[in-house]
Amino acid sequence: MMVGMHIHVIPNRGSRPTVLVRQSYREGKKIRKRTLANLSKLPREHVEVLRRLLRGEKLVAPEEALTIERSLAHGHVKAVRNSSDQLWARRQKNGKHV
Repeated sequence: MMVGMHIHVIPNRGSRPTVLVRQSYREGKKIRKRTLANLSKLPREHVEVLRRLLRGEKLVAPEEALTIERSLAHGHVKAVRNSSDQLWARRQKNGKHV
């Protein structure tokens, strides 16, 4: 017996859609569906995570997915910005418009 689970979204007029976890299975030649859980009250982000898990995706935390190879100090950017501002102020004071 082959069984598959999936998220089924059923639109409702005038209200939020119903979101169900369903299981599909064969009974003879017919395909049947069984509702396992109602996820309608969960936020969309949580439903998407469950959908990805049911598809077989492996989810990892950002700390595990990324590694920092090197990190530059941000002070040098501020120093360049300050120098640029001072130069611009001097030019404005001397009447030279850029």
